[in-house]
Amino acid sequence: MGRVGLTIPLRELASKKWDVIVVGAGHNGLACAAYLAMAGMRVLVLESRERVGGACTIEEPFPGVRMSPCAYLAGLLHPLVINELRLPQRGYEWTPAVNGLFVPFLDGSSIQLWDDDARCEAEVRSLAPGDVGGRRRMGDVIRRLRDALRPAGQGDIWVGDAPTREQIEERLGDDDEARALLFHWSMAEFVEHYVKDERLQLAYLGQGVIGTNASPFDPGTASIRFHHASGRLGGMPGMWGYVKGGMGMVSFYFCDAAREAGATVVSGVPVARIIPGEGVLLEDGKKVAARIVISNADPRRTSRLLGNAADATWQKKVEGVPIEGCTVKLNVHLRDLPNFSARPGLNEPHHYGQINVPLTKDEWKTGFAAARRGELPEQLWCELYFQSVHDPSVAPPGTHTMSVFAQYVPYRFAEGDWESRRDEARRLAMNSLTRFCTNIDSAVIDVQVLGPPDIEERVGLTGGHIFQGECLPPYMWADRLAARTPMPGVYLCGAATHPGGSVIGINGRNAAMAVLKDLNKI
Repeated sequence: MGRVGLTIPLRELASKKWDVIVVGAGHNGLACAAYLAMAGMRVLVLESRERVGGACTIEEPFPGVRMSPCAYLAGLLHPLVINELRLPQRGYEWTPAVNGLFVPFLDGSSIQLWDDDARCEAEVRSLAPGDVGGRRRMGDVIRRLRDALRPAGQGDIWVGDAPTREQIEERLGDDDEARALLFHWSMAEFVEHYVKDERLQLAYLGQGVIGTNASPFDPGTASIRFHHASGRLGGMPGMWGYVKGGMGMVSFYFCDAAREAGATVVSGVPVARIIPGEGVLLEDGKKVAARIVISNADPRRTSRLLGNAADATWQKKVEGVPIEGCTVKLNVHLRDLPNFSARPGLNEPHHYGQINVPLTKDEWKTGFAAARRGELPEQLWCELYFQSVHDPSVAPPGTHTMSVFAQYVPYRFAEGDWESRRDEARRLAMNSLTRFCTNIDSAVIDVQVLGPPDIEERVGLTGGHIFQGECLPPYMWADRLAARTPMPGVYLCGAATHPGGSVIGINGRNAAMAVLKDLNKI
């Protein structure tokens, strides 16, 4: 499960000649290492924790149960990286979540937003017949924007250096709706522009704030919806899916690719300092030399590793990107799948897709405000995934896994801390599900609760922010941190760089290509 360990003695590791050191074995760092090793460079990857993969790894929170601490579904994993690093030949398999998004409502109604347009329209016609055309137009603007910025094949602006606002504007032409979606609209404005039934609006609101410390009523949150709908996994636009064995397998395949190409990957070896142009200093005092150091750590952590060597202007930009997380991740072991009052049953089509437990508009507003005050809200928006229905190997026979991704929660409590209030957060999440389910109390075997500080400590993400900083418009495209830094020989390759957060892999590839270009190797 990603435990690589120390494959060679530290003394030998420190005495070897390395071209590149990658600090952190998250999925992007491993992808970056693979590309550089494939180009013939001598690459060393140093991971401080016992497992590789960072937020996209596999742990055993309960006996016999395998789950990723943060990442849970593939969707933005880039086809170019999948193909070039030969993931299918390494064992990569995935199941498309074609059943889409299921949302129950407090009035007992519900909707299944299938990824099949005809089936989805039939559901919309049943719930909100006046919104069939509007929902279609809402999907159309996402498709236009995806085709303009991320066409299939050549021309994907996620590949390479980040585009400027002018370059993006040129691609958008006179499509003002696409422009508003990408740069201006709140998620509430987006859905209200196209559909009128409030239940249908509520069904989509959470898709504009995933992992984002902003309200769906804040400007720019609609762009989060586009970001997560912009992939082409398996040649299926906007599709998400379940990776066989769990999401951490993606990182493990990247690790296999890096090692096969000649990179050395070690875990349990913390870096204490990055020395630009020279290499790194390990926590035990040993220096490991390399002209180039690529940090997969988040930019705040990278800045701390650089210390006084960090460029002041660069450091100011790093500190200007909000990085305080607002999400709580619950890994849940179940004896039964949840039984939703709106569509009863323990093995229904909705269990094979994604499920959102919605909030009313007032609950969204008051919940966000409460978290900002350092308090828990009265209800949580929850997104649910069941890896075990697609892949029974991840749990003991007859049981299931449930990943719960919920917000908003505070990073710091006004009173108490996460240790003293963890059980309260667990009860809040389970109660938020109980509003829509009849069997939560009897179905749950055990629950692991990871608040933002837990994610920070366990995964190494400053602030517990799963995307290494906000992905709202002011921090995207050319305004996102670049792979190249002003410090000589120092690069970034994580989610803080273009094109942003999620399990993508292209961030690592972009960094590798920047290094190779700077060395005149491509």
